[in-house]
Amino acid sequence: MIALRRILRATEFNARNLARVSGLTPSQVLALQFLKESGGATPSELASHASLKQATITALLDRLEEKKLIKRQKDAEDGRRIFVTLTSAGARALEASPDPLQQSFQERFERLENWEQASIIASLERVASLLKAENIDAGPVLDIGALNEPPKSVD
Repeated sequence: MIALRRILRATEFNARNLARVSGLTPSQVLALQFLKESGGATPSELASHASLKQATITALLDRLEEKKLIKRQKDAEDGRRIFVTLTSAGARALEASPDPLQQSFQERFERLENWEQASIIASLERVASLLKAENIDAGPVLDIGALNEPPKSVD
């Protein structure tokens, strides 16, 4: 339990530092990074890339648009389709923000041998099972969410 608490605390510290330095959440940084790398995307593509639900991406994009970090445009060929691009303010915010915790974790994890990666994944999935957390919806982003709200339970 101490190791789990350390992981949770590291996630919390990183999210707070990111918010303090850039005013962004890890999920927002991930979305901005994807938009920068891809040159733009649809909300569905963003949701798929971040393993988030469509409603979550919509709310995330609303907040980024309010900050003028992204721009939504209707597709010229299909007016029902929306295309999201990074603004110059979004690119500057991304450059100024520290690397999210998951980025450094992923880089270090990928340097491990395949057997060690598989062992860690199996162990973590077993821990999730022991905590009866198999059915909790969770994307790969290490984001603790709003700091002033309790986590939502899944029934």
